[in-house]
Amino acid sequence: MESSSVVSELEGTLVKDPDPFSYFMLVAFEASGLVRFVVLLILWPVIRLLDMSGMRDVGLRLAIFVTFVGVHESEIESVSRAVLPKFYMDDLDMEAWKIFSSYEKRVVVTKTPRVMVERFVKEHLRADEVIGRELIVNRFGFATGFTRSEGGSIADRVRLLFEDHPQPDMGLGRIPSGSSFLSTCREQSHPPFIHDQEHNRQFLRPIPVIFHDGRLVKRPVPSTALLIILWIPFGILLAIIRLGIGLMLPMWLIPYISQLFGGKIIVKGKPPPTPPPPGPGSSSGVLFVCTHRTLMDPVVLSTVLQRRIPAVTYSISRISEILSPIPTVRLTRIRHVDAEKIKRELAKGDLAVCPEGTTCREPFLLRFSALFAELTDRIVPVAMNYRVGFFHATTARGWKGLDPIFFFMNPRPVYEVTFLNQLPVEATCSAGKSPHDVANYVQRILAATLGFECTNFTRKDKYRVLAGNDGTVSYISFLDQMKKVVTTFKPFIQ
Repeated sequence: MESSSVVSELEGTLVKDPDPFSYFMLVAFEASGLVRFVVLLILWPVIRLLDMSGMRDVGLRLAIFVTFVGVHESEIESVSRAVLPKFYMDDLDMEAWKIFSSYEKRVVVTKTPRVMVERFVKEHLRADEVIGRELIVNRFGFATGFTRSEGGSIADRVRLLFEDHPQPDMGLGRIPSGSSFLSTCREQSHPPFIHDQEHNRQFLRPIPVIFHDGRLVKRPVPSTALLIILWIPFGILLAIIRLGIGLMLPMWLIPYISQLFGGKIIVKGKPPPTPPPPGPGSSSGVLFVCTHRTLMDPVVLSTVLQRRIPAVTYSISRISEILSPIPTVRLTRIRHVDAEKIKRELAKGDLAVCPEGTTCREPFLLRFSALFAELTDRIVPVAMNYRVGFFHATTARGWKGLDPIFFFMNPRPVYEVTFLNQLPVEATCSAGKSPHDVANYVQRILAATLGFECTNFTRKDKYRVLAGNDGTVSYISFLDQMKKVVTTFKPFIQ
């Protein structure tokens, strides 16, 4: 459709859930903390009652005020950039998207503050404009909790947007929502949307969410939020017990005891046999090349193999090193220095490496560093994956020292470890393959095993998207580390 245009409501149309309350709960938890999260949940019956009494706008303003008042603008933008897109994408109505994506000019209307949805609809749904409420921010950069609607009503703002163009060709929205902008469109369509072959011919897939941050696994609708709040005290106690088991018990005993406390490890493939003790003339150890899902990857690998396999790391926290039941080898990101470190460790025995250099939660593999392929031909690819119920065990914006604690706070964390065959000599650098070819081959077979997609994204790409930096970690003082604990463990202390 040449020069065609569409204006669509977000809530209840492009995304299935017409109630934005769970997204306010996400912002409250990730940007402020558990106290605000609890207060907002306590007020949910009031907000719901106002909605049912015909005072929907009053209830919405109350939810916005409690969610945002006193939160810094940069923190709101960070959550909107790194956390919310994943949850919006999971709730996307694909039939509505097929219609929306078939038009050239796309405008999204939202009842929430514009900052919450702008990143998602522009970068993932390819929208040109977003019409929503504007948060009022004081001169210190903190949200007041109040909003303003610039340009009058939604219909007036749509007309203003199209004042130099013909009126919108299509309006998508719910009939009960009273979306006044629909009257400005030539045609209207309401959910549920019917599959249309004309739209299907021009169907574009939304741009996937590859990088995602935040601690909550599930979108906190009121019932889920209540479960999370009730579980947290038990989860903290369970995490302490599980960490103690990992630190005090021998490796061979951990799988049996961990099952008593809800943990589960699924092993597929055939692990390589335990090597003989290193000695003069003995070959180097096996290099286990693992996908990187959480900080627990090499620990779980050691648990499965029932021996402590050292792991190379780039930037784990000192707390994580202290809590780690396996030896860790800190790399410098200086190629020749790291190569010598890895060679020395391989001369001592087996070693685990995650060549992505950082974790990725979604079903994608980041680009593999080729360094491992240059150093040995004894390469065993290991596909690692995990499932958790409440809390993610990785973070880009927060303090990484809490990653193992959040992992063990989940009721039933499950790890799946799949051992692939050791690479044949003809697939290694000894047969004349370039290190990059070997790394790409290992990435492809691991992705195929997990059903993931390969990408060329790197650690720097991830941190630019999620944290606004390149992921470089420098030394910080103890006082600064404590400040970071306070700001990043806000879900439990504010």
